[in-house]
Amino acid sequence: MLDALTDEKFVWYLMRGTGVTLLVLFTVSTVLGIFSTARAGNRFWPRFATQALHRNVSLISLALLVAHVITAVVHTFVDIRWFDVFIPFVGPYEPLWVGLGTLSTDAIIVIIATSLVRERLNHRSWRIIHLSAYAAWLFGVLHGIGIGTDATKTVWGLAATVVSIGLVAASVVVRFAT
Repeated sequence: MLDALTDEKFVWYLMRGTGVTLLVLFTVSTVLGIFSTARAGNRFWPRFATQALHRNVSLISLALLVAHVITAVVHTFVDIRWFDVFIPFVGPYEPLWVGLGTLSTDAIIVIIATSLVRERLNHRSWRIIHLSAYAAWLFGVLHGIGIGTDATKTVWGLAATVVSIGLVAASVVVRFAT
């Protein structure tokens, strides 16, 4: 296993794979979050199931985000330092695109931290903070478009990006329509 982590090609593919998978998972999490606020449910799919699925997909996404960040830092082809993960726009490599990924990561950390102490916050404060998930998702998508190898350079990567943007946009329209 240690040999795989020192293999630059393996780490690069792992970083790419986690990035694309994060696009899909954060899109699913965002869409589920939007639908869980629609207060819609029926006897076949109750609202609490949507909320539980949203929470679980978000937790899986967080674990994958950690893997994506670790692979970006340990990959030696580009210079992404550990503090570039938390401080946006200061790194030497592609500061705008890495910085957008950093902003997304920072927002996700704040969202998770406040969700863990949700019962200690009033609902309005928690909700305002939680709405930054839209910005986190958007910054993540822009990060992938700007720095990702596949987001615009392969048919399947472009399709995943366009479908993700379309799903979130459609979900927002449906949410405001209901």
